[in-house]
Amino acid sequence: MGEFAYVAPTSVADAIDVLQEHARSGRRVQALAGGTDLLVQLRGVDKAPRTIVDVKKIEETNRLDIGSDEIYIGAAIPSALLNENAELKALLPGLVEAADLIGSSQIQGRATLGGNLCNASPAADTTPAMIANRGVCVIASGGGSREMPVEAFCTGVGVNALAADEFLLGLKFPRPPARTGDAYLRFIPRTEMDIAVAGCGVSLTLDDTGVCTAARVGIGAVAPTPLRVDAAAEALLGTGVGDAALAAAGVACTAASSPISDKRGTVQYRRKVVAVLCRRAGAIARGRALGAA
Repeated sequence: MGEFAYVAPTSVADAIDVLQEHARSGRRVQALAGGTDLLVQLRGVDKAPRTIVDVKKIEETNRLDIGSDEIYIGAAIPSALLNENAELKALLPGLVEAADLIGSSQIQGRATLGGNLCNASPAADTTPAMIANRGVCVIASGGGSREMPVEAFCTGVGVNALAADEFLLGLKFPRPPARTGDAYLRFIPRTEMDIAVAGCGVSLTLDDTGVCTAARVGIGAVAPTPLRVDAAAEALLGTGVGDAALAAAGVACTAASSPISDKRGTVQYRRKVVAVLCRRAGAIARGRALGAA
């Protein structure tokens, strides 16, 4: 591991000061929310010196608010704590399940939604689930704060939209209306603790007759960045989310994907699997929406 410095600011302003100072001097700096990706990188492929800015002591990154209209999840809240929140699990079960897929119980005691997103892996499990649930990034910067949809945040493999003097404060989600359900599924070669070959998150809302009135679909590990697939959502709208509609949504996910071949799966395999995952996740989301009536 190369030489590095460590600071743990207790306010947004102090964190921004550190980031701006490093940006002016051209020194490398990285924010740490959970560290489950960053610390591995420091000991492996990326040992270059830098300053680590630990954001876990900042109030805004540790806040969890479940309001009547909106849910806010701080960027430094461990997924284990999210999994223990009964109200959040009832409202966004697919999102919480996605977070619960990251590593072991020990890892989940540190891993965060914010860190998983900022790492910008195409195969991140929580990102498609956040896209499906209309997640919005709340970003602190020298000029105040700004917001952007989760699907716009990852700009390339391992690259995100943050400027040098910015860091992720948290994530906002609209509180799901009645008869809404979400689900996230992935395929991995092993039974657990592996990287997704493909992943898909689906959220949908049904009216009182069971017809879909709103839908969102996010896919991962099948393109350089996680994607929102509008064509898949459109295939579900106005239907009872039956087999034909789910099949059409799966076809749309295949069409939107642009995967690579590697030791875990070929292009053709990933394109087929993502369609299967969309169909299955959509069926689970439908069942949850019917149960939430």
